Amino acid sequence: MTDLHYTDLDRQFIDGRWVHGNAGETLTNRNPFDDTVLNTIALASVADLDGAYLAAERAQRSWRLTGPSERAALFLRVLAIVDARKDEIIGWLVRESGSTLLKATIEWGAMRGGVMEAITLPSRVEGKIMPIDQAGKQSFVFREPLGVIGVISPWNFPLHLSHRSIAPAIALGNAVVVKPAEDTPVTGGLLIAKIYEEAGLPAGVLNVVVGDVAEIGDAFTLHPVPKLISFTGSTRVGKHIAGLAAGGKQLKHVGLELGGNAPIVVLDDADLDLAVRAAAFARFLHNGQICMSGNRIIVADSLYDTFVDRFVAHVSGFTTGDPANPATIIGPLINSKQRDAAIRNIAAARDAGFSERLSGDIEGLIVPPHIFAGVPNDSAFAQAEQFAPVAPLIRARNEEEAIRLANATEFGLSSAVFTRDVGRGMRVARRIEAGMTHVNDISVQDSPFNMFGGEKNSGVGRFNGEWIVSEFTTDHWITVQETPRAYPF
Repeated sequence: MTDLHYTDLDRQFIDGRWVHGNAGETLTNRNPFDDTVLNTIALASVADLDGAYLAAERAQRSWRLTGPSERAALFLRVLAIVDARKDEIIGWLVRESGSTLLKATIEWGAMRGGVMEAITLPSRVEGKIMPIDQAGKQSFVFREPLGVIGVISPWNFPLHLSHRSIAPAIALGNAVVVKPAEDTPVTGGLLIAKIYEEAGLPAGVLNVVVGDVAEIGDAFTLHPVPKLISFTGSTRVGKHIAGLAAGGKQLKHVGLELGGNAPIVVLDDADLDLAVRAAAFARFLHNGQICMSGNRIIVADSLYDTFVDRFVAHVSGFTTGDPANPATIIGPLINSKQRDAAIRNIAAARDAGFSERLSGDIEGLIVPPHIFAGVPNDSAFAQAEQFAPVAPLIRARNEEEAIRLANATEFGLSSAVFTRDVGRGMRVARRIEAGMTHVNDISVQDSPFNMFGGEKNSGVGRFNGEWIVSEFTTDHWITVQETPRAYPF
């Protein structure tokens, strides 16, 4: 195990102090591969949550007044720490989230990229001087921080998916309270707090509360302090949070990045070798536990049989087991709930009579790759978000049907199209109902300075670059009447 620089990761981080939670319950944080105990955390109470939000509210009043150079300098220090602590960060991702070394390294890189983008954000906030039909009046639109941002993050990419809200929120003059997933409290929040504390972030600007959903779940959104709730997770929970944000005493902004069922469309002129390798990477990276995973692989009729054979042959060589082994591609699922869901989905596919082209024995939380051919797009199996290493292969008669099948889902997050004709790829991509479509590359893409977000039941709002500036700030119209007006009464 890598020597650990950070300690006290069994506590809450509230107002710049590491304190034990007061809920009277504890969370045993375990390694999903070997079930070893990583730490035991005293969970936060509603009173702890209230303290975190009030601390953030106080701290934000001062933080919003800091200049862009001061905020940018903070992220330069964070960048140096992220580089210096690379092995420790990756080690925590492997142990806590079951990430393979490859996936953990990708996630560390995603966080690092987010820090680099955050360095630029403080100087990219712009207001406007507007024309106005009133003599002697000046009109201004100022762009201001929202205030306090509440962040609820998932367990699959915990470091990155927490940090992609934390970093821009702080860079833009907001304060933050984070509730990480209970499966990944360290990588989803506490480890990030350690990094920012070491970088010298003022007390209260970032707070992390680890608590039971039954204790603080709804209270996190309903609390009067946060102006926006940034949630990444399931569509079911996202809709619940949206209802709370709209139904409480005070309306709140929401940013919701929810479920996905990404189609990978392989057209009849695709580079078959490229499409096979890309589809395998998009489907099986992190065991398929990614909202952008290539969930449905839709292949043109003329290539279908050959694609299936090559896809099965390629995936059958994947190494499964210990995620700390550099050769491992398929590691453990995050918990028994996810494994049991995968078992049910596999059983349902078998019961439906789909052609099982690849399978294997499930050991502990490790589910080996399962591939099913001849899957109808309208089946429950194809329409479900497979958060496991399970791949449905779907046949399309022609381009028109491929587009129709790709769009026949309640989700619209990411997608991919493979063709040797780039113009054709662009035409097809523009007809796919999704927030993101990638031609001749995988559906799993996230760039800190490019737009990220979905359509339909995949969420509302946008992350990254100028889009996150818009989400995490608000416009304030101010006029100045320089010469007295004549009023009619």
